[in-house]
Order: sequence, then C-alpha cells, then structure tokens
Amino acid sequence: MKPKGHLKRLSLLYTSDPLYFITTCVEDRSRSMLATDQVQSILVREWASVLSNYGWSVGSFVIMPDHVHFFCRSTPESVSLSKFIGKWKERASKGLKQIGYTPPVWQREFFDHILRSEENYSEKWNYVRENPVRAGLVRDAVEWPYQGHVHFI
Repeated sequence: MKPKGHLKRLSLLYTSDPLYFITTCVEDRSRSMLATDQVQSILVREWASVLSNYGWSVGSFVIMPDHVHFFCRSTPESVSLSKFIGKWKERASKGLKQIGYTPPVWQREFFDHILRSEENYSEKWNYVRENPVRAGLVRDAVEWPYQGHVHFI
C-alpha cells in the first residue's frame, strides 16, 4: 500500500475572512525547547511582523515546550497561508539560531483548520488554553506564562 502524502490545501474557500487555527511542531518532538521567555520573545516578535510583511494578523497563541498553537487571519494583501507560515518559521528559526538553537527547528509541515463560527473559536481557544494543564505543566491555565495575543482578531 502506498503511503499517503500530506493533504492538499483547499485552493478555494467558501467563507469570507476565515480565521485559521494553526499548530506547528519542532522537528524533534523530544526537544522541549520553546517554553522559555527568550523563545517567546522571538516568536512574538516574528508574529508581530507578519502583518506588515505578509498581510496576516495573529491573534491568541499558546507556546508549548515542543509545539505552538495560534490563530491567524488574512488581509486583502496577504500572501498564501503556506508562504506566511514558511516565512514565519524561517524568520523565527534565524532568531532561535542566534540564541544557540541548532536547525532544523520546525517540522516541515503544519496543521491548519478553518474556524467557521464564534462557537468553534471558543471551543478551540479553550482547548488550546488548557493544553499546559493537560500536559501537567500547570494546575490552572492562567498560570502558563507562554500565552497571549499579538494582533487582536
């Protein structure tokens, strides 16, 4: 049986102004490297730059030790989702290399999901917020320091 390749992204969307839920992981999932103040600063700096550089806004995020979750939305000037994520990973990797992290930092692929309703957003955000609790990193989600918002969307 032939192994499946990555699922193709939809070329046409039947919803205007979609909000995406993104998850991307570090290359070696046993490498718990992201949940630090220094890394958070780099990731947030790069997220903050994507609106002017690539036309994407980033809303809420949670940085886990080996992956990140965030919400994003395009603007009329946006590059494709794949290009935006690729450029963000590239720029974040350069910043992480400057503080001693060895490439490759990120897995090549990422997971994206289009949110179709306000209820769906609330469900996803609650799931993401509780991720550090489920992982046993904190007792209450509000205690997790590696979360926040970049561009409120």
